[in-house]
Amino acid sequence: MFYIYAISSLERNYIYVGMTQDLDSRIERHNLGRERTTKAYRPFKLIYFEKLDVERVDARKREKYWKSGVGREKLRQIRDNNLPK
Repeated sequence: MFYIYAISSLERNYIYVGMTQDLDSRIERHNLGRERTTKAYRPFKLIYFEKLDVERVDARKREKYWKSGVGREKLRQIRDNNLPK
């Protein structure tokens, strides 16, 4: 089982999309600065995830969709619609 997730920086205009088998641990690693690619954008809020009961290659295809232009635009809409008013 895999999770595809998107996190948004609370201080900068940055969305990161990733894949993991342990969602809680992975989000914690991002927020603690243990991931080099996201360290400068901390702290993060989880804005989207989906749980997939598929093989790794199929989960990777789904992750690539969310990293595409269309997927990123949908994530921006999700993030922006959930901002406090």
